[in-house]
Amino acid sequence: MTNASYQSKEMTTAPRASRGRQAKGAGVRTALAGLFLLGGMPFAQAAGPTDPQIAHIAYTAGELDIAGAKQALAKSNNKDVRAFAEGMVNDHTAVNKQALDLVKKLKVTPEDNDTSRALSKAAEDKRAELAKLEGAEFDKAYIANEVAYHKTVNGALESTLIPSASNAELKKLLETGLKLFKGHEEHAEKVAAGLE
Repeated sequence: MTNASYQSKEMTTAPRASRGRQAKGAGVRTALAGLFLLGGMPFAQAAGPTDPQIAHIAYTAGELDIAGAKQALAKSNNKDVRAFAEGMVNDHTAVNKQALDLVKKLKVTPEDNDTSRALSKAAEDKRAELAKLEGAEFDKAYIANEVAYHKTVNGALESTLIPSASNAELKKLLETGLKLFKGHEEHAEKVAAGLE
């Protein structure tokens, strides 16, 4: 499955940030509700997400962060914001490529789910909100969203996605991603402090 075919079949690329309501699974809801910022998140998983659902959620979250970063690159003139956004594009593209390679190797089809769909919808809403901002106002809003997003992504990876993954290779990829994304969180906090 190629990156292009996965995107066209499995998800809509929109900027990330994210929200929703409803949940059927307290563990997933608790860990992921904040993951997708600015609201709760609908979750279809009753006892925790399955590996195909985890793969789709993780891939979707990465694609949405890439789209948000591309929006920042198109709107921002701040060198620190632009450097951060470039890092998001590069790092999330690399992790998503590894994820696609893994699901192809394992012959697993990522499964769309309520969480993935809510992520995409919320990200589309957030991108529309950010599109109305300019200059320093945009920069601060984008980076503030990135700080909160990465904090909650990391929490969800630690408390729900990694523990729920049953495939050892998927679990290892998520653990590697967590280390990288903790670095993103620290970088975003540093950029945010410089914008104040």
